[in-house]
Amino acid sequence: MNEIVTSLARNAIMAALGYESSFDLEDAIKKYPQLTQNGASFVTLNTTPSMQLRGCIGSIQAYRPLYEDIISNAKSAALHDPRFMPLTSDEFKNVKVEVSILSEPKEVLYKDIEDLKTKITPFKDGVVLRYGGYGATYLPQVWEQLPDFDLFFGSLCLKANLDQNCLSRHPEILTYQVKKYEEE
Repeated sequence: MNEIVTSLARNAIMAALGYESSFDLEDAIKKYPQLTQNGASFVTLNTTPSMQLRGCIGSIQAYRPLYEDIISNAKSAALHDPRFMPLTSDEFKNVKVEVSILSEPKEVLYKDIEDLKTKITPFKDGVVLRYGGYGATYLPQVWEQLPDFDLFFGSLCLKANLDQNCLSRHPEILTYQVKKYEEE
């Protein structure tokens, strides 16, 4: 599955940049029929060799066939991530593609911040934070850069355009896990 989903994402970006693609979607679907089931994915682009983030767009909820979700998110990560200029053909040569397939998000019921700490598993849980019309998510991979609970959630609050201490307002928290696939 690794090679199929990463190739699908890479070829979607190639097509968006105007390159010819030899990816056989019909063949991929025959070999992996689960691609036609609704699925939620994130496509992350990192520059090599520094592995700096170059784009990351995804879906929290499964609402379309997984292959369509990967294609759409790959194109968006390359061309429409608001944090970056659109990917150029030259940059594309030095990009590593990562695809994360998400489980269904589950709401975390918690009394206070200390209780929440006992219900979050760093490096395993992706987290969705929502409060007053604002929201943000971090994939489980973000724990690698922000391994401390307070740093992780402070940054997630800021990403959601809330103050760094937004957990004190008791926002809605959901967790999910991912199957991560990355190019060699």
